Amino acid sequence: MLKPKLNTDDILKAEYDYIATTVFQANEDRARGASFYFVSVGSIVAAILGTQLTTDNLRSVALPFFFLFAVMTGLGALTLAQLARLRAAWHESVEAMNVMKDFYLKHHPELEPAFKWRVKSIPPTDKPNSIANLTALEVALLGGLTTGAAVYFALLWLGDVNLVSFAVISVAAVLGALGLWAYYKHLLVDDR
Repeated sequence: MLKPKLNTDDILKAEYDYIATTVFQANEDRARGASFYFVSVGSIVAAILGTQLTTDNLRSVALPFFFLFAVMTGLGALTLAQLARLRAAWHESVEAMNVMKDFYLKHHPELEPAFKWRVKSIPPTDKPNSIANLTALEVALLGGLTTGAAVYFALLWLGDVNLVSFAVISVAAVLGALGLWAYYKHLLVDDR
């Protein structure tokens, strides 16, 4: 039986191209996921602000608005989970790419100056001030606002909203944002 003739350079090139594509796709998916969430929340807020609701009318729709903003907070958590997983996928692909670089450098050490990133110098998954983290922070902050809005509508449904209510709403918004941010950070760890 004849063995097929394999060109190892072709196999490595194909693998490298595949990994490069997965890195690109992870970045694209992160941008799309966050944009979808931002547009969804913005559309709902614009629709609400565009309606002619008086205080009496607003109370009659407070319970549905509570559920709507609670769902938007949940969607924020799902968006953060997607962002964390896509960041981890990007990191795993970059690691794989750098393993291949190390293989080539073992056989062609003269190429070493051409590569900035190596296995030990890849940016961490949770790199501060990266676009990934800043996008996740935006989602967490927006999720905090939707949490505060949900609490506002719940309090409106239960009775009058007063000065003390706004303190409760503010605390809920801050705790919502902090909780979503902690959730993102929890999911962001490398699972090696």
